[in-house]
Amino acid sequence: MAGVLIIGNGWIGNRLLDKFPDMRMSTEIFETTKQIGAMLEREEPDAVINCAGVTGSPNVDWCETHQVETAVGNAQFPVMLAQACAERGTHLTHLGSGCIFYGTPPQPEGWKEYDYANPVAYYSKTKYAADLVLGGMENVAVVRLKLPIDRIPSKKNTVTKLAGYPKVVEVVNSVTVMDDLLDVFRAVADKRAQGIFHAVHPEPLAWRDLMRWYEEIVDPSHTCEFVSEESLMAQGAIQKQRSSTVLANTRLAEFGIHMRPTEVAVKEALVKYKLSLDANPSS
Repeated sequence: MAGVLIIGNGWIGNRLLDKFPDMRMSTEIFETTKQIGAMLEREEPDAVINCAGVTGSPNVDWCETHQVETAVGNAQFPVMLAQACAERGTHLTHLGSGCIFYGTPPQPEGWKEYDYANPVAYYSKTKYAADLVLGGMENVAVVRLKLPIDRIPSKKNTVTKLAGYPKVVEVVNSVTVMDDLLDVFRAVADKRAQGIFHAVHPEPLAWRDLMRWYEEIVDPSHTCEFVSEESLMAQGAIQKQRSSTVLANTRLAEFGIHMRPTEVAVKEALVKYKLSLDANPSS
């Protein structure tokens, strides 16, 4: 059949399929490498994009008490998939997470793709475990996103999450606008790029600025209080420290892949987010 095959019937996998209908998706549940191999024999893709993973619900704190499920989904399965793809010479793009880095980066521009991470949350540890294995494999790309912002309202959308909180942490982060991420996936798969990539926009974004733009573009009546992460942890609102930091996007340009300036991409997403809300007020 050839073409690109998406693994993972979740939020990002479905957004990818919506944007690129020439791709296909596998919704099977796999327990062994042999099962994955049989599926690849049937589908015969040129490239595979793995969007499957465990993030927890309602948030990553769930992973702290469901460690086995998290480890299987985020570490064990990607390695089995990589083995099955390697046996057939099929390129694999794996969705990684930038939330494996905590604290001040070792260089002003941010954490680079091959810096050693320092994960704290169990979710982050399992994502990094997969990166350590896949990041050096031939014919494999790891694309890390950070705090996705989308034009479509969703409980996975950072905009929807922050807009629903009465208290927002006063931090600065790297972010990924979903439409840009989907284009990166396509380009990485088409070019058969290899190694680790940070799919983040050039400039970091303060949550205070994001909420200000949200109020200007989406909802002028919105208000929130800005607080420290330490205060939320003291109140028991979150169980583990969150990964609030800046990543450097240095390797995509090696393959002629570029992401838009942060303010341009985010504000466009917010304009479309507003249009989506107006069309579907209950979303």
